[in-house]
Amino acid sequence: MKAVLKFNLPEDQAEFDFATQGGNMYAALWDISQELRSMWKYQQYKTEEEYAIVETIRDKFHEILSEHNINLDK
Repeated sequence: MKAVLKFNLPEDQAEFDFATQGGNMYAALWDISQELRSMWKYQQYKTEEEYAIVETIRDKFHEILSEHNINLDK
């Protein structure tokens, strides 16, 4: 089975870039996810407020991924 994507360049340049840079975008999202996980799990915070901020950002990040049907565990 094959899939072929065709673009009319330069008119469809943005769509072409999205299609061809998907792997890089996935890798960046994965790195952000892992950094947030590490910050949440292993860092020593001076206050509970600092920990809560990291937790809030991490939760919001995963909420946004979910809203866009992005599953980094695939």
